[in-house]
Amino acid sequence: MIDRDRLAALRAREDDLFVRLHPRSAELAAQARRSLLAGVPMPWMTRWPGSFPVFVDRAQGARFTDVDGIEYVDLCLGDTGAMTGHALPEVAEVVADRARHGITTMLPSPDAVWVGEELTRRFGLPRWQLAMTATDANRFALRFARHLTGRPKVCVMDWCYHGTVDETLAVLDGGRVVPRPGALGPQVDVAQTTAVVPFNDVDALEEALATGEIAAVLMEPALTNIGIVLPEPGYLDAVRELTRRYDALLIIDETHTLCAGPGGCTRAWALEPDMVVVGKPIGGGIPAAAYGMSLALAERLDGPMLGHDIDVAGVGGTLTGSALALAAVRATLSVALRDEDFAVAVPLAERFTAGVADAIAAASLPWHVQRLGCRAEYWFCPPPRTGAEAAAAVDEELDGFMHLWAFNRGILLAPFHNMALFSPHHSEADVDRHAEVFAEAVTALT
Repeated sequence: MIDRDRLAALRAREDDLFVRLHPRSAELAAQARRSLLAGVPMPWMTRWPGSFPVFVDRAQGARFTDVDGIEYVDLCLGDTGAMTGHALPEVAEVVADRARHGITTMLPSPDAVWVGEELTRRFGLPRWQLAMTATDANRFALRFARHLTGRPKVCVMDWCYHGTVDETLAVLDGGRVVPRPGALGPQVDVAQTTAVVPFNDVDALEEALATGEIAAVLMEPALTNIGIVLPEPGYLDAVRELTRRYDALLIIDETHTLCAGPGGCTRAWALEPDMVVVGKPIGGGIPAAAYGMSLALAERLDGPMLGHDIDVAGVGGTLTGSALALAAVRATLSVALRDEDFAVAVPLAERFTAGVADAIAAASLPWHVQRLGCRAEYWFCPPPRTGAEAAAAVDEELDGFMHLWAFNRGILLAPFHNMALFSPHHSEADVDRHAEVFAEAVTALT
């Protein structure tokens, strides 16, 4: 339904506008290419629309300002890393104070006790460990699962994303498990380490578990990195029943689904995982993650965790659980990601969803917008039930145009998909501005 010639012409116009708006970023991008691979500190920073990266000067609350002095409504929020809002004063003060009194010592700080108790209160799992990133937490959880079960393989959902964990960068190609497109340098044939099943497919999951090879099922309770794909009624109950029947551990990754509430989907939907992973948002921008486990698992791990060789067990990291990270997590969870914060952010996501849906309906487009808690996302297809269905609908030309159109008008969406995330610092005016800009883009296209 989209005229591709018209789309190309609109994109060219937006590209020209982008260049005119960002002369200082263009200068910095050219300079960065002389010392940084791809001209950026991390390769995914090249995924933004526009002919060069935009450099940020400062960020606060729900806004940031680039080096050319342009202010933006930030609906990306660091792809959940700043889901609390940028530069929380309470976190900034605690981090500055902690830096003056020692950042890392390889010994626990008193904040560790508070953090462990708060994570238990929120998620219901009684034992916790810290990690630097959710990738690390997922990696450690899978290592523990293989150790505890004596089984070699893990099971993940088709088109999932759990960070840079090698075993999870796998998809289905017909009935074969193959590396996810774009995954660089797989260390082994991923089919040796991983079973992949479609989300919402109970029969496929049982078939994988029945082999007796699966140590753990690692999954998001709703897919979030290939559009929002919600679980069908009864699906998560079936996953829990099957993993128990076949003695596989259930690991729930709440890195992105923390948008569902203070305890993520685990608390909101009364899930009963064996382990849960919590990532980016809990540190208020300071690198931190955590993973919790049931008492039964913790008791079985007491021996290895207290053993002489735990420092070479493949779990840990010298800077993990630092005094700085623990201080940041304590400060963040004390003032953010609480029930009262979601009470503001979730209605904003509902308003965003309604505005986008209205524009889609007015243009009679076969698109949809989906919401999970304070996160919402539109996709260029009817609502999918699996990751593969969502992946098949990816339209990079259209996606790039929609992002750039919004960005040129002062709104930042997440770069890898059309996600908007809301914090208590956003306003209804921010939401309505996006609805206006989105509707204008649809009108220009159709």
